[in-house]
Amino acid sequence: MLHYFKIMNVGIIGAGTMGVGIAQVAATAGCKVVLFDANTPQIDKALSGLEKTLQKLVEKAKISQEKATEIKNNIVKGETLKDLKDSDLVIEAIIENKEIKTKVFTELETYVSDECIIGSNTSSISITSLGAELQKPERFIGIHFFNPAPLMPLVEVIPSLLTEKSLAEKIYNLMKDWGKTPVIAKDIPGFIVNRIARPYYGEGLRIVEENIATVEQVDEAMKTIGNFKMGPFELMDLIGVDVNFSVTTTVYKEYFYDPKYKPSLLQQRMSEAKLHGRKTGKGFYDYSEGAEKPVAQKDDALYQQIFLRIISMLINEAVEAKRLGVANDEDIELAMQKGVNYPKGLLAWGKEIGYSKISETLQNLYEEYQEERYRQSPLLRKI
Repeated sequence: MLHYFKIMNVGIIGAGTMGVGIAQVAATAGCKVVLFDANTPQIDKALSGLEKTLQKLVEKAKISQEKATEIKNNIVKGETLKDLKDSDLVIEAIIENKEIKTKVFTELETYVSDECIIGSNTSSISITSLGAELQKPERFIGIHFFNPAPLMPLVEVIPSLLTEKSLAEKIYNLMKDWGKTPVIAKDIPGFIVNRIARPYYGEGLRIVEENIATVEQVDEAMKTIGNFKMGPFELMDLIGVDVNFSVTTTVYKEYFYDPKYKPSLLQQRMSEAKLHGRKTGKGFYDYSEGAEKPVAQKDDALYQQIFLRIISMLINEAVEAKRLGVANDEDIELAMQKGVNYPKGLLAWGKEIGYSKISETLQNLYEEYQEERYRQSPLLRKI
């Protein structure tokens, strides 16, 4: 196995779902991993959870018992941040808070070598702003995995304005080496996936807030007509209503309050009520034992209207990302399919439906609402 620029020792900061998932990916690729979390009991919890996961993989004949043991043995517990001192690469996967992350990076730099690469798994904070606080910002880069990290193939590699030029390609190759599907993205709010995907949730919420359709109808429309694996509300419940709201709020602020990314009041109220979805047992759906899932009232015309409205918003975002050079066409298509399981690439989907139909749908919404939210990408109008 090729190990680009000798990445053998990997440090992971944060032993939550993402942290332990990334640790599993690195350990599977043969790296020695030190897993650290400021909350020490969390590391033990994460490692015992990982052991159960690996055992299930063995039972399903996905990996051998030897491989499971090797993965487990490749991960050790870090007692302090200083235990990451021998790392060739450190990936941070802690709370989405710039101040907390920066404080960790500042301390980390006092322990690791000058050659050590520092990466962040942030999903929405500017890589440039995080890296600017470092003594050596050229060694800092965004390495954004998707949840669950061992299963989701996509990794967004995001160089900052200060990242050393060749580093993105090195990390891109390393991620391939780790069995992932990497894409290189510009350091803009939400990068590729979280920027383009915002209307999937935002427009779904808007439709429900306006009593045009129910939660169940929106989900059903996207699954039956669009072939999406999950509707927006099911997906928000899975991600965490609070987490999804937080990402939307960050993207909205980072884009200087562009109305296109305006968060939803309904989602804010759900977050405040701690109706966070599956993890709390109740979100847009009830996950408590014996709870019956409501059935959507079928309405083909309404379903078509819902689908066209949401897909038009998504395709418009993909076209705008293309116009701004957020990533190349292939990476834009790949990112949405591999990062959030979209059934097709959005640029191809736009061609299939017809860009003129997308443009007309958005124009009608713009005239109805008189809101900047529905403005079209200048490139969409051209094509």
